Amino acid sequence: EAFASQSLAIIRELGLDPEKVNVNGGAIALGHPMGATGAKLTVQIMHEMKRRKAHYGMVTMCIGGGMGAAGIFENLQR
Repeated sequence: EAFASQSLAIIRELGLDPEKVNVNGGAIALGHPMGATGAKLTVQIMHEMKRRKAHYGMVTMCIGGGMGAAGIFENLQR
């Protein structure tokens, strides 16, 4: 993971459950074209929510220049 140390520090600082944070990894190490991050992560979270029978899922991503984007999804077919 490109920014693993930052992620681990935030998980510890906020007391988040590591089993629910970045469950399948991320970053360019997964191999997807630049600009496809949002679509790739959205499809990935939808599959993961179905697999876990989760009600909500959240996707966040950096988009360059210090900006970011996020989306929260609701599973209506639990």
